[in-house]
Amino acid sequence: MTPPDHTGTVPEGGQETVAAEDDPAHSVTLSVAAVARRLGVAPATLRTWDRRYGLGPSDHTTGRHRKYAPLDVARLELMQRALLRGASSAEAAKYALASPVTTPRAAASALLTGGEVDGGRSTAGGRGLKLRAKNRRARGVGRAALAMDSAAVQTLLADAIEADGLITTWDEVIRPVMAAIAARWEYSGSGVEVSHLVEECVLAAIVRATPVVASPRNHRPVLLACMPDERHNLPLYPLAAVLAQRGVGARQLGAALPSDALAAAVRRTAPAAVVLWAQLPRYADPGVVTALPRTRQQVRVFAGGPGWERGVVPQPAERINDLRTAADTIERAVC
Repeated sequence: MTPPDHTGTVPEGGQETVAAEDDPAHSVTLSVAAVARRLGVAPATLRTWDRRYGLGPSDHTTGRHRKYAPLDVARLELMQRALLRGASSAEAAKYALASPVTTPRAAASALLTGGEVDGGRSTAGGRGLKLRAKNRRARGVGRAALAMDSAAVQTLLADAIEADGLITTWDEVIRPVMAAIAARWEYSGSGVEVSHLVEECVLAAIVRATPVVASPRNHRPVLLACMPDERHNLPLYPLAAVLAQRGVGARQLGAALPSDALAAAVRRTAPAAVVLWAQLPRYADPGVVTALPRTRQQVRVFAGGPGWERGVVPQPAERINDLRTAADTIERAVC
């Protein structure tokens, strides 16, 4: 649990009057290894930041074993926050050097207690996630995810959705980050907690971006459901959100929907379309598709998810792939 912040106070209209020999900013210092552990970066990274950008220890009195003072660490934490926002190393360094930092006493207090400096977020972690995407927002979300900083993840996702739209955010930010987390788990066996945290943050961000469709363009609803025993239903949420943004009403039936419950829902709602999601091949059962009840009006059936890629999609069902194509296809089918 993160200890509470400790912030110093400055008398109104003046500055703190602390003798240099009593100033915690000068008496409390950390080694390169200690700062690296605190920030969750390699010691070589700190040396690179010092050499390239001048973000190094200010204590020159200890020979080769230079120490980081609290204000030095505060500037490095500012740089980390900028990196979480997707800035490049050069941009983050420029920001850290130009931004005001907290008073020496407050910085030292935070350093001693392990709390946050200047009210910022925790920046632990940040290593071990190999992203193929060059998207800055994806890199920021990846760093925040490894730091287990759910607030930063949600903020970055909300910013991305607002700036670039849900489809771009899903394709260029969310999917690459989740794929990298999955690859990390397959390689090392660690990171399940990171995956769960990111999924919850993604779900919250997408739900917030999903409008309520009071007067849908489609007279009959679109049903979104997972195949029986399939519990990976997260990809259905961005699909529902994009459809809602286009005025198409959809109803989520959740994960691992039993076949008889799916049949009952089709009979009760007479949907215009049904999307059946299978993340894993073992759940892509063609029999579930052929067993759907017949209705008076035609029901378009779509099989979505990587589970269907190697399986058989029985007629008249159609396979849908990426989010944009899926939304376009369903919109044309029901509107």
